[in-house]
Amino acid sequence: MKIEATTKSAMKLAGVVVFMGAMAWAAVPFYDWFCRVTGFGGTTGVAEAGSDTILDKTIKVRFDASVEREFAWDFKPVQREMTVRIGETGLAFYEATNPTDRPIAGTASYNVAPYSAGGYFTKIDCFCFEMQVLQPGETVMMPVTFYVDPEITQDNDAKFAKVITLSYTFHETDLPEDDVASLDDETTPTVGQN
Repeated sequence: MKIEATTKSAMKLAGVVVFMGAMAWAAVPFYDWFCRVTGFGGTTGVAEAGSDTILDKTIKVRFDASVEREFAWDFKPVQREMTVRIGETGLAFYEATNPTDRPIAGTASYNVAPYSAGGYFTKIDCFCFEMQVLQPGETVMMPVTFYVDPEITQDNDAKFAKVITLSYTFHETDLPEDDVASLDDETTPTVGQN
């Protein structure tokens, strides 16, 4: 009987461990989904096309840029702010320069403030959706196409936002193996070269 009670306790403990492991595994995708649906933490919405509704009400959008510590790029918004009608498609540009003598890859993280407006700031196209690789001395203009969803006017918290700030931070990323291989090919002398 004592062995039976010990076995039941061990089974319950194993069940708790498996349940906790499953919850830990599901936490990151669930949190990501939650942020995308609710705009929590300044997460933006994503759309394939612009809004069908454009209101007469305007909102100011500010653009902010930074890079992680010791990341060599120069990165800044071309325009610090713009005023758009709610629902109107906006286009803004950020400028990135690699002042070094080596290719550098970067990936942008972003958020929107105030957080209550995050889910209503909707990106149609953005450089942040994929890794960027800048060659030595290269400067590029990176566009972001967006609109502010008209449903913001129905949200009790977000409808009072007069200014939305879109912030990007670039982080260095390992170069893709194809890019590293092409660099190796450029620096390896071919047969017959001195």
